[in-house]
Amino acid sequence: MPRMTMTAARRELPEAVNKLVYGNGEPIVLSRRGKDLAAIVPIEDLQLIEELKDRMLSEKAKRALKEKGRIPWGKIKKDLGL
Repeated sequence: MPRMTMTAARRELPEAVNKLVYGNGEPIVLSRRGKDLAAIVPIEDLQLIEELKDRMLSEKAKRALKEKGRIPWGKIKKDLGL
């Protein structure tokens, strides 16, 4: 996976995005002082990540609703001072 420093990204971002979109579509990792911070990814990859996150949260919510020992809504509101 290609890497790019934040300094280089400031100078070369348009070219990097073009290479990503019109080239091989491989994500580019952005780093600062040798530490990976973020990645530039094709929009299709981001959409897939968001869809997977939504599915995981939905499954987690379904499991939580099936658990016993739920906390009554009134108690939650009282605890939060609502």
